[in-house]
Amino acid sequence: MELAVAAASAAYPAWRETPIQSRVRVYLKYQQLVRENMDDVARLITLEQGKTMADARGDVFRGLEVVEHACSAATLTMGETAENLAANVDSYSYRVPLGVAAGITPFNFPAMIPLWMFPLATACGNTYVLKPSERDPGATMRLIELAEEAGVPPGVVNVIHGAHDAVNFVCDAPAIKAISFVGGNTAGEHIYARGTANGKRVQSNMGAKNHGVIMPDADKESVLNALVGAAFGAAGQRCMALSTAVFVGAAAEWIPEIAERAAALKVGPGHEDGVDVGPMISPAAVARANSIIQAGVDAGGKLLLDGRGVAPPGYESGNWLGPTLISEAGPGNPAYEEEVFGPVLVTTAVDSLEAAIALVNANKYGNGTAIFTQSGAAARKFQHEVEAGQVGINIPIPVPLPFFSFTGNKASIRGDLNFYGKAGAQFFTQMKTITSSWRYNEASVGLSTSMPLLGGK
Repeated sequence: MELAVAAASAAYPAWRETPIQSRVRVYLKYQQLVRENMDDVARLITLEQGKTMADARGDVFRGLEVVEHACSAATLTMGETAENLAANVDSYSYRVPLGVAAGITPFNFPAMIPLWMFPLATACGNTYVLKPSERDPGATMRLIELAEEAGVPPGVVNVIHGAHDAVNFVCDAPAIKAISFVGGNTAGEHIYARGTANGKRVQSNMGAKNHGVIMPDADKESVLNALVGAAFGAAGQRCMALSTAVFVGAAAEWIPEIAERAAALKVGPGHEDGVDVGPMISPAAVARANSIIQAGVDAGGKLLLDGRGVAPPGYESGNWLGPTLISEAGPGNPAYEEEVFGPVLVTTAVDSLEAAIALVNANKYGNGTAIFTQSGAAARKFQHEVEAGQVGINIPIPVPLPFFSFTGNKASIRGDLNFYGKAGAQFFTQMKTITSSWRYNEASVGLSTSMPLLGGK
């Protein structure tokens, strides 16, 4: 680990002085290589993490979009200028790199999340130390190989492996100036506290409990398909999974049909054709999800679909949990309160849009939410009053494209600057402001010990 930081520190001066257009050309080549090798990277994701090939391709593609946006580093890092603030005095600012930055990535998106981090950081002139999840590092390592093939010099992007000790090393290493993290709240809070205590910038994206609000006027077929796909895709192991459905009024009559559609999903290994829901990441993850399901039922939730014990023939020893639906599970029910991070959808019913908004706002998380309606007035009220950073209107998983930023809020994030987009470039750079005075054929300024009043009295 020390060698990786030393390599990043040694590479930084030359990489920072590399013209920004030269850095951008490297990433133009890199995005081409990632696109050409997308299926190879996706196969590694499916092999190690378990998600279906189609979902794994989406994992790579959403990361690729951020790589493409990183190719705009020249405009993302432009400063500002003001002329003649006082006689012959101009001010202008640069956005300059920080030095060595680091990233700690989760198991659930082993391509997308690393691609959120190191391409933009290094295109902005930093060098990087990346710690992929110890559970599925293969796709990340292939992406690093492609970066080297694209022309990223030795030492600019470095990889370390490990679990808790590696995380603490990143938090403590003096040469590391900034840390990006995506993962669970326990780790995220620890990294944010320890990293900032050591004077580092930290952006920490953490847990979620994303609500979908279904109005009675919504298109029923679209809603049912959206809920099933967004709740059970990737075995529910997404921080933007739509894991809670809030039905308003008569829309609650549709809940049993969700169970019917979810029961038709095929559970199995991601490399096989026709599979909709792959395995969970570990036996411990399955055991935790099972315990939350049981606690939710014990607290009064109605189990409309039970995925416990589901296993595809020939793979009985895998980490399986089939789609599970618990209705009548509102605030106070463990299945509602906990982020299950598995293929579990909980539903509750309310009488009005106002009650639905209040329910969402009372939840401690704020990653994302969605409303399904054909009413522009209802949608506008929702988007303005709901307290979540990313809002979908008839879109179940409203992850922004890279021109914007990933903007979760409340307990879903720590730090002031978001991932990718303009905020991402700001996170990986700092301002340097220059104030200059050039006098042509004018008398010299006399000696004064007073505070200079550049703008005059």
